[in-house]
This record gives sequence, C-alpha cells and structure tokens, in this order.
Amino acid sequence: MAEVLLSLGSNQDRERYILAALDALADHFGELQLSSVYESESVGFNGSPFFNMVVGVHTDKTVAELTRLLKQIEDDNGRRRNCPKFSSRTLDIDILTYDDQVGEVDGVVLPRDEVDKNAFVLWPLAELKPDAIHPVRGKSFADLWQEYDQDQKLWPVDFFWRDQQISVHSKAG
Repeated sequence: MAEVLLSLGSNQDRERYILAALDALADHFGELQLSSVYESESVGFNGSPFFNMVVGVHTDKTVAELTRLLKQIEDDNGRRRNCPKFSSRTLDIDILTYDDQVGEVDGVVLPRDEVDKNAFVLWPLAELKPDAIHPVRGKSFADLWQEYDQDQKLWPVDFFWRDQQISVHSKAG
C-alpha cells in the first residue's frame, strides 16, 4: 500500500466542500491522517480566502486510478473545469506525494511542484508529516517550513469533522 499525501482546498462554501471531500475520502480509503484546516489568502488571483489542509491516505490504487477518483470527487462537488487555473473553486484535491516517487507518473508530476512553494501546502504538510523527507529536496517538511521565507498569510481555523475538532483557531504563524 502506498502512502499518499493530498492537498484539499476550497474558497466557495468552504466548510461544506472540505467536509464533503473528507467524507468521500474516508468512504474510499478508511482512516485518514489530517492536518489542521488553514484559512489563507488567495494566491495568484484576487478571490475569496481559501480553506486548505493536507490529508494522508494509504491506497493500492495506481496514480492514474487515484487521479480519476479525485477528479470524480471534485466533479461530484461542483468543480467546474472550464475556469482559469487561478480562480475560485468549490473543491481542489491534488496529489502532493505518492510514496517517494519522483518524476512524471501516469501524467502526474511527483512530488507536486507547489509542495515547497506555497505556505498553504507546506505548513499543513509540515504539521502532519514533520519528519517525512521531500523526495527531491532531501529535507524534512518541518525543515522546509522553517526555511520558508515568502509572504503568504494563513492561519489555523476552528474546524470540526465527524464530531471531532481537527483544528483550532490561531492567528500566529
């Protein structure tokens, strides 16, 4: 079974779509590993703030099978594919890492390029898997987060899923 780390993001009816994604992922993969949920400013366009998080799953699906499933979950939750890359969305689910695979696999570049470029990916990743090593950079996600020096604003928010609080509001970060 491969360990896969996914990023989830939404800036339209954010709570609804993050909850729906978590439910769908749990239905397909069982137990999920969850980071906190973070609110962040839009990056690359002028839009409403996003909720973002990282989810870890274990799967025997190939990268291609997993990609099809994730796109189906997005589509089931109102994702429109005819919009610009940098635009508002109901739900975005991306494969960040698939075990330690590197390079293009089934049309997906691994690890995802934005892992160490966007705070809304790197901070929740460093929280969830601080000691995991980036398969290209050779540094832990915690070390990459400590070295991160771009000005992207985000903070954990209060968030509940299945009657459990998975994150707590904080403006520090």
